[in-house]
Amino acid sequence: MIRKGYKPVIGVTMGDPAGVGPEIVAKAAAQGILAKDAHPIIVGDQRLFKRGMEIAKVRVDFQVAATLEEALTMDGIVVLDTRKFDAADLVMGELREECGRDAATNIQTCVQYCRQGLMDGICFAPNNKAAMKKAGFVLHGAIDLLAGFFQFTGNRGELNVLDDVWTARVTSHIPVKDISARLTEEGILNSIHLVNDTLKRAGIAKPRIAVAALNPHGGEGGTCGREEVEVIAPTVEKAKAMGIETDGPFPADTLFIKLFNREYDAAVTMFHDQGQIAMKLKGFDQGVTVMAGLPNPVTTCSHGSAFDIAGKGIANPGAWGNSYGLVVKMAAVDKLARVKEG
Repeated sequence: MIRKGYKPVIGVTMGDPAGVGPEIVAKAAAQGILAKDAHPIIVGDQRLFKRGMEIAKVRVDFQVAATLEEALTMDGIVVLDTRKFDAADLVMGELREECGRDAATNIQTCVQYCRQGLMDGICFAPNNKAAMKKAGFVLHGAIDLLAGFFQFTGNRGELNVLDDVWTARVTSHIPVKDISARLTEEGILNSIHLVNDTLKRAGIAKPRIAVAALNPHGGEGGTCGREEVEVIAPTVEKAKAMGIETDGPFPADTLFIKLFNREYDAAVTMFHDQGQIAMKLKGFDQGVTVMAGLPNPVTTCSHGSAFDIAGKGIANPGAWGNSYGLVVKMAAVDKLARVKEG
């Protein structure tokens, strides 16, 4: 049973030490976001958190723990002090191997605790992929890094969220010229299932999913491209037959009008920028990225480590605060579902 008033245990990492991560985590903590509905445990060096507070010009009361077992007994904001990164001589905005190693290692630690059942979810501040690669971590995106740490090989992907609007993409970090060849029934169905399952984990009982076309005007009945006729539309029908509330394919230039008017909860787009342009234009400082499909909910903000403004105290914590709120909600739904399953 979940005890009355149970708060999910959320592992928090501060992202790349030379980026805006420590600052926005400190700002969110000062706003009271972290401990309101969860038991936050910041995994990292307390000197880095203090540096984040200095940059943000905020003061946050927190406790320091040497072990997770100790951290779980403490109330409020807790820093599980790794004592691995001295921020005293840190040059903000500088790409450094040790920064990438610290960011990745702290995420790995949180994953280990999730696998042991000691944490319910993870929210990480912006990392820098180049720094992580310099440190020897192999990844195309954060989802690859996390899947490796979880030792998870199932259906997974990055979903983007703005307010109550969600998007997924069938293809991601590949050249535009390769998109058409990569569109398959299996790939589209995987994305539809991922969206449907993840929205249920976020508390939406019957997700409404719109699927994008690839070509202008939805292919104009096959006269302006055949992908809609041969692949996308048949896959949408197959998803419907599986009981998933799915419509489309819709021309991409009108699909987002429907989405932002809340006619649908989510859109499955065919390639990266098809959805990202609309979402970031609508709310760049508020967007959330969900690492969907993993055994535990994991989220972050949709923007990066912002080296250009790191250390200036002007970073907006809104997107990361939204990502934290969403992971708390998803972790609570997960916990309740496990209890009901017995």
